[in-house]
Amino acid sequence: MTQYLLAVHGSEDVANYPSPEEMQKAFEAVDAFNAELQASGAWVFGGGLEPASTATVVRVEDGDVLTTDGPFMETKEHIGGFWIIEAADLDAALAVAAKGSIACAQPVEVRPFQAEPEA
Repeated sequence: MTQYLLAVHGSEDVANYPSPEEMQKAFEAVDAFNAELQASGAWVFGGGLEPASTATVVRVEDGDVLTTDGPFMETKEHIGGFWIIEAADLDAALAVAAKGSIACAQPVEVRPFQAEPEA
């Protein structure tokens, strides 16, 4: 089984949900989706993230640790949450991502983790 990152994308400039009631419905749908993933054995880890404005970037240059407030990339969309799942193949991961996208009502990017190097 391969592990995949399912990254939920959204914009902090535009309301992701038309009303607080729609947001609550999405939270409930995501809770149900999480329970389904856990029951199926596909769940590895998942969680929602605070806004990108709370990020701190850490970089080391010439041995000096530099920190910068805010997200690393200047972009309108940021990752708002994610799941790490195990799936037999990309098609299976895409099917799971479709269910996640329905649950959270946001786009979901699917990326496989790199394979472990041979020992």
